[in-house]
Amino acid sequence: MNRREERAFLAGAIGLVGAAAALLAATRPGDGPALLAFFLLYAACFLAAHWAIGRLLPGADELLLPLVCLLVGLGLVTLFRLRPATAWRQLAWTALGLAAALGGAGWVRTHQRLARYRYLAGVTGLLLVAATLLFGQTAGGARAWLVLGPFHFEPSEVGKVLLVLFLAGYLDETKEVLSVPGVPSPRLGIRLPNFRYLGPVTLLWAVSMVLLVGQNDLGAALLFFGIFLVMLYVATGRRTYVGMGLLLAALGGLAAYRWVPHVRLRIALWLDPWADLHGRGYQMVTALFSLAAGGLWGTGIGLGHPALIPAVTTDFALAAWAEEWGLVGTAALVTAFLALVARGAQLAVSAPDDYGLLLGAGLTTILAVQGATILGGVTRVIPLTGVTMPFFSYGGTAAVTDLLIMALLGLVSAGRGKGHEPA
Repeated sequence: MNRREERAFLAGAIGLVGAAAALLAATRPGDGPALLAFFLLYAACFLAAHWAIGRLLPGADELLLPLVCLLVGLGLVTLFRLRPATAWRQLAWTALGLAAALGGAGWVRTHQRLARYRYLAGVTGLLLVAATLLFGQTAGGARAWLVLGPFHFEPSEVGKVLLVLFLAGYLDETKEVLSVPGVPSPRLGIRLPNFRYLGPVTLLWAVSMVLLVGQNDLGAALLFFGIFLVMLYVATGRRTYVGMGLLLAALGGLAAYRWVPHVRLRIALWLDPWADLHGRGYQMVTALFSLAAGGLWGTGIGLGHPALIPAVTTDFALAAWAEEWGLVGTAALVTAFLALVARGAQLAVSAPDDYGLLLGAGLTTILAVQGATILGGVTRVIPLTGVTMPFFSYGGTAAVTDLLIMALLGLVSAGRGKGHEPA
């Protein structure tokens, strides 16, 4: 029954993307044949993914794939409108990501088996970030890329998933101890946590933060912090940890503002991008004009000028969408993304075991924090940090990683109603 419902939802998602592609083709008749081939290949990728899920993960949730299909498809149409060559590359990365993610999920079969690799995941994640610090290349002010021949690889994208795998396994193992109030401190008037068990996970997080600040990759640092804090709270239910984490974040933010020039620059551009209108502030100001030009209903797909934004396919893909689809279209896109986040949270809560709960919560946190960060950055509610909109913006590593998150959530959902399988 699940797969029949998934097929119906998937048909609806592909139909909506097809309608968007048809509207684009109407404004660019010369690209009609290429756009049709592009759309058919996109549809074939997700129909093949539907077929694979039916055989590899027959119990997986029926809404995950259609929601991802819709977001990816609208992102691909937007990229095709902006830069067709970039859209073709993203479609190739999407096909690769679907094959790798579903193939890996089919090989693992059950999420409980991932728990045995928790320490390997943690160490591998640290090594990837450290390798970037030592050998990485700088782009956009952040030393966040490794170059392997013709490929550019962003280790922090994979690192966030590895961090979730480590935290889910470790916190599942130690949650009872961490949930118990610690030793009372008469001087502070509070109970201090049991650092014997909290120490390893805090050390891993702290080292990650140091490495990421050293790379000036503030978006990844914010994401790693959000993952850590949410998963710690889900595991223990203790608000003390949340309060301590927010206090440490505030102190760390003040210290970074004082001693890290890149942070000061980001804050300055956030407060007044017009002060450097023809320099570093040009991109933000142009994005704001795009948002304003969109109005309520938008200029119409293919009829705006979002290509004037330098990083329009990555950091500001959402601004391009808002210009041509307006507030109504942007609200619809954000609603689809929120539906995916809500579904991930629901799957985490309904997981058959605590490890599945923690794994699902961590993976959903990745999507929620990234989405909120880029939405706030594009609209200038918060400083822009350089993260991309999951499933929507251009990025090869990001596309593969986002689809891996979908597959892992599918693993968690496939375990509903089953007994616990020992790791």
